[in-house]
Amino acid sequence: MFLWGTATAAYQIEGAADEDSRGASIWDTFARQPGRTRDGHTGDVACDHYHRWPEDLALMSDLGVNAYRFSLSWPRIQPEGSGPVNPKGLDFYDRLVDGLCERGITPLPTLFHWDLPQALEDGGGWLNRDTSHRFADYAATVAERLGDRVSGWITLNEPFVHMVFGYAMGVHAPGHALMLDALPVAHHQLLGHGLAVGALRAAGAERVLITNNCTPVWAEDAAAGDAYDILHNRLFNDPVLLGSYPDLSAYGVTLDCVREGDLEIISAPLDGLGVNYYNPTRIGTPTDDSLPWTDLGITGYPTTAFGWPVVPDGLRELLVGLRARYGDALPPVYVTENGCSYPELDDQARVDFLDGHLTALRAAQDEGVDVRGYFVWSLLDNFEWAEGYHQRFGLVHVDFPTGRRTPRASYHWYKDFLARQ
Repeated sequence: MFLWGTATAAYQIEGAADEDSRGASIWDTFARQPGRTRDGHTGDVACDHYHRWPEDLALMSDLGVNAYRFSLSWPRIQPEGSGPVNPKGLDFYDRLVDGLCERGITPLPTLFHWDLPQALEDGGGWLNRDTSHRFADYAATVAERLGDRVSGWITLNEPFVHMVFGYAMGVHAPGHALMLDALPVAHHQLLGHGLAVGALRAAGAERVLITNNCTPVWAEDAAAGDAYDILHNRLFNDPVLLGSYPDLSAYGVTLDCVREGDLEIISAPLDGLGVNYYNPTRIGTPTDDSLPWTDLGITGYPTTAFGWPVVPDGLRELLVGLRARYGDALPPVYVTENGCSYPELDDQARVDFLDGHLTALRAAQDEGVDVRGYFVWSLLDNFEWAEGYHQRFGLVHVDFPTGRRTPRASYHWYKDFLARQ
């Protein structure tokens, strides 16, 4: 069955930050620090999904999706990131999963979508190898509770973005600006992924994925393009699919944190690769000595309200490129995020965006790529990380002061599209 769905993430929609014994996450800490997010916005309330989830499931049911990708809040389930489990946190996800199953919607939970328990960050976060093992323990805990109804899981969401924005550049939580010294975060996230795969398999999981943010690289300088491709794409795909890291010599570094046996754990067989696509990246020769490439930006295309270029055929290019690079090592692909920010209720621009990207998806299938799922980002307008509530990705408009939900034109277009599948 092809999975047609929408996607969300816990910190971006749930709210209830201080309710029912939920622990603090790095995003709670980061967003409450002056100047970290636009206008000081936080996810304390967000879409209030924690209380309004039945309404949101009703919207999904009316929409006609057969799958829902959401994330579990690690600090809601395990407030300190290890040790005692919070029963009320697991109870919430019990109710959510039951509600999805009752409506014939396949739950596809993501274990980690950037909201690391603050207690683990206090011990080094993903710079600390021990966090990988704590992540596997957490995976085992939720699989034991939900595994009788959840057969498919995603371990990590976009480890590249979390490493670069959170640990290298400091624009996301936890706010470190370590540049290349952040590279151990890549390995420890991937090790956590591999250990979690083992825990999920032991609990009977039938479908296990990782979701990577991938981009086609448009290079005006071949060496610079290769260097960027290694960092953004291959650093997170090669170890999982091939069992080896790409050559990082262009950056003058080595991953000294890799231990014997780690890559065997990381490359445990998967049932799918989740791919998040938003736009290509145009790369040129370096302009200083800090990195072996420079991002030139994409010009000549329409842009979203976020300023991101709209390049639908980039999705086909990306998927076909993955197939060409990895061949039989590439498992079935699921497009786990694809979407755009536009504020209007009559959002024809989003309709055009979705129509163009779904056309590109079909073209990739026609060229032999085994694509088995597509998830629109996002069901709801939500807390868009450092942008706060200023970017609106939802098929459903949310009035944040009241929480009122209003389906957009794109919601109705996607509903009609799904009815024809």
